[in-house]
Amino acid sequence: MGIKMEEQFIPKKNEQISLEICDLGEEGFGIGKYHGYTLFMKDAIPGDFVEALILKGKKTYGYAKVLRILKPSPYRVKPLCPLASKCGGCQLQHLIYEKQLEYKWNKVRNCLKHIGSIPEPPIEEIIGMEEPYYYRNKAQFPVGRGKNGELLIGFYAGRTHTIMNTEHCYLQAKINTELIKRIRNFLEREKISIYEEVTGKGLIRHIMTRIGFRTGEVMVCLIINGEYLPHQETFIQELKAIEKENPDYHIKSICCNINQEKTNVILGEKVIPIYGEPYITDWIGEVKFRISPLSFYQVNPVQTERLYKKVLEFAQLNGNEIVWDLYCGIGTISLFLARQAKMVYGVEVVAQAIEDAKKNAKLNEITNAMFFVGEAETVFPEKYQQSNGEMRADVVVIDPPRKGCDEAVLNTIAKMEVERVVYVSCDPATLARDIKFMRQKGYEMINGAAVDMFGETYHVETVVLMSRVEK
Repeated sequence: MGIKMEEQFIPKKNEQISLEICDLGEEGFGIGKYHGYTLFMKDAIPGDFVEALILKGKKTYGYAKVLRILKPSPYRVKPLCPLASKCGGCQLQHLIYEKQLEYKWNKVRNCLKHIGSIPEPPIEEIIGMEEPYYYRNKAQFPVGRGKNGELLIGFYAGRTHTIMNTEHCYLQAKINTELIKRIRNFLEREKISIYEEVTGKGLIRHIMTRIGFRTGEVMVCLIINGEYLPHQETFIQELKAIEKENPDYHIKSICCNINQEKTNVILGEKVIPIYGEPYITDWIGEVKFRISPLSFYQVNPVQTERLYKKVLEFAQLNGNEIVWDLYCGIGTISLFLARQAKMVYGVEVVAQAIEDAKKNAKLNEITNAMFFVGEAETVFPEKYQQSNGEMRADVVVIDPPRKGCDEAVLNTIAKMEVERVVYVSCDPATLARDIKFMRQKGYEMINGAAVDMFGETYHVETVVLMSRVEK
């Protein structure tokens, strides 16, 4: 006679319950246990005792909505932004910053431990921000109309395409408040048509701004569903007037990005400058960069410098090394390392990014950096063979997209028996997966550091050093 297994408790939809939050999940959701059943809920943090409504129940976990906080956590604070709980940009404004850092450090450690199969991951203390507000140098504001026809400029509500009017964002550069105010005035006064997602009609889709934190240079780019912006001269004068009241800033670039596709992709491929230069400049450490509308550039320049210093530390350069920077983008890491290396080779599949990298090398009078267009897994071994081994890498730096590194790239690194690999990642889960793969190829994680690039959010940047070990 078999033993009857106890059935798994699953709460019913729309049931109201009370429970304590014990942890934070992957996307900053609070985690609570109710009769052993795991529930995830937005805007809840460890230490909260809440009344919650069951939204969805699966076999082993479910989702709930916080109805009322019966007893707040000692780590709970009032968000600065009144839209924090609705906006999709901030997930952790209600959690004190010290606990945000603790959460992110644990997130990295747990991924390395459970996904990377490293029992005790060597992770340094997280590098936090001195001020976790007003750190973003790039903003993208969707533009639309409300139910009553009112002009909406702001950010999307979490997991929706509903635009929330935003007067002031606590993560963006402060000058954006004035920029958006003036753009709003211009659009309403000149009766410029606004893009409609449903019909695909209307002109203005998004507003993008880029700010040089050290130079004070400002770029404003309107993403338009057309070839021409009406009343361009009026628009230029509207923005230029900002300089009188804000002498620390200079309108360096005004342009239009053409996107006439019915798509959720924000930027099109064509950019038309209408005032000034088609770029702004800014610095990371002692390296100056030209930043165009389509360029990838880290959004937190202060923390980026700290991240790159950690990359440099892990690379252990003495001036005699050949370094390969795979997924190099516009060469930010490449040029940062070039001052300490014999030679740096950068590879990137996006041709425009490579053109920007070459320009940035010339701008900084850096002659020991070369850049190649193509897929890393192809270009890297090809150049090595063509050079009869002279371009063999002593150190490889990889900074892939969120999905992680292509296995072909990792296999190439292993086959070439590169001594040191420095891996920069914006997703600790895919990082841990790739580390596990490299451990099977004869590499071990030597050191790692988490860097908080995105305060008030659940995102975290990580840099890891792997070294080849003898088997």
